[in-house]
Amino acid sequence: MVKIETFDANTFWNKSYAHQRGKLLKRVQVPDDQIKILVNKQYLELPAPLRYEIETSGIKKTELG
Repeated sequence: MVKIETFDANTFWNKSYAHQRGKLLKRVQVPDDQIKILVNKQYLELPAPLRYEIETSGIKKTELG
């Protein structure tokens, strides 16, 4: 059985600045016009499919600086 490594996006989101959130959203291919709207939302307000995409993306916190 292969364990999927997940990114602790909720913790990252709560501790990050808008530009770091934007970098994360860009990495999961969210369009720029949507990024401007989403960076100021609470993590749990993001659409569930987007949260899933972020959490299973394989992105490491160090990549988002």
